[in-house]
Amino acid sequence: MITPDRTTAPAFKTIQHINVTRAKTHTLSNGIKVYSISAGSQEITKIEFVFRAGMYYQPASLIASTTNTLLESGTRSYTADELSDGIDFFGSFLELETGQDFALLSLFSLNKYLEQSLHYMEEIIKWPTFQEDEFRIHINNKKQKHLINSQKVNVLARRRFSELLFGPAHPYGLDVKEQDFERISVAELKHFFEKHYTAANCSIFVSGHLPANVIETLDRFFGNNWQKDATPVNEPEIEMVRFSNPKTFVSKDDAIQSAIRVGRLLFNKTHPDYFKFQVLNTILGGYFGSRLMANIREDKGYTYGIGSGITNLVHSGYFFISTEVGADVTNQTLNEIYKELKLLREELVDENELETVRNYILGQFLRSVDGAFALADKYRAIWEYGLDYTYYDRYFNAVKTVTPNELRDLANKYLREEDLLECVVGKM
Repeated sequence: MITPDRTTAPAFKTIQHINVTRAKTHTLSNGIKVYSISAGSQEITKIEFVFRAGMYYQPASLIASTTNTLLESGTRSYTADELSDGIDFFGSFLELETGQDFALLSLFSLNKYLEQSLHYMEEIIKWPTFQEDEFRIHINNKKQKHLINSQKVNVLARRRFSELLFGPAHPYGLDVKEQDFERISVAELKHFFEKHYTAANCSIFVSGHLPANVIETLDRFFGNNWQKDATPVNEPEIEMVRFSNPKTFVSKDDAIQSAIRVGRLLFNKTHPDYFKFQVLNTILGGYFGSRLMANIREDKGYTYGIGSGITNLVHSGYFFISTEVGADVTNQTLNEIYKELKLLREELVDENELETVRNYILGQFLRSVDGAFALADKYRAIWEYGLDYTYYDRYFNAVKTVTPNELRDLANKYLREEDLLECVVGKM
């Protein structure tokens, strides 16, 4: 028996390349594109129905999310309870999600019961009824949650910050008001559904240990007999109207903490500076060992957590710094945030720090492509922006080759204090 030498640490190796399993493209009889990734050994399939029906497309607040949520509240053949019981009976699971740009219905099913589960999905996607009683229950519950959340400083700061970025009338900046719960109607939901939940506006992502006939099965339910003549949704052109005041303070006298948001409109992942700015962001506040965490949490003890990031939207993007701190140290925290930004603009990042961040980013990427469902998520994350798999090759190369000088140039280009918006909710 060989005893390992525990006195010497194993050699450290950097990640040189990551092979990402690629999705295959299929087309159903009515033109719907299906993107499939077959991997893994468990007999489970995930099917995502993706519609351009996010909040960007809604004519008024609440419509997109309420339409998506109520798809499973009853159909021409089943009540809400019957749908839920039927899906549960076959060990399947349904998730509904509405984002800024897309609405999703995700079905997780055992392969042997895929056809039975798709029967219920077909009912939900093609023939929802939007019953008035289910609608009222949902709206009343949502209103109560909205009122409760409206007392929280972090929620108020997030809402106000979006308004500052995009303007209060833009779909990305639109804030739900209490009167919106009284305004919305079933008729609005039905109109939104008929316009956006069509075959021409749908794409399907299927992943898992896929049955050999999965495409044929999908075509039987969602190909031959579904809206071959449907019209695609046009992309609306919406102007962003920002507030003129770059600094906003919302006072809450009873606040124990203040919520802070600092940031600016930026770009999304289609921009040539995106990859290297991601490295800069990670150094600043993108992981637990970041500068903001080391300073404001570990050294000063002002907060439990602080971070920064880039939010990608199909029609825009923005950079943000976010935290909640004790109300008595609000101004000190803001001073430290701007101090860290100034250091990035004026001083070169140390090579050792940069190498640590490189390895962290690449390691996180490696973890994020583990399994068929994760691989499908990775493909959808580029498909939404009209990108292909070369995106990941370019990302990988940028992370490995970015220099301290390039990072300082990016900080001076995008992180000047005079270009940033500031929103504080609480006490100062």
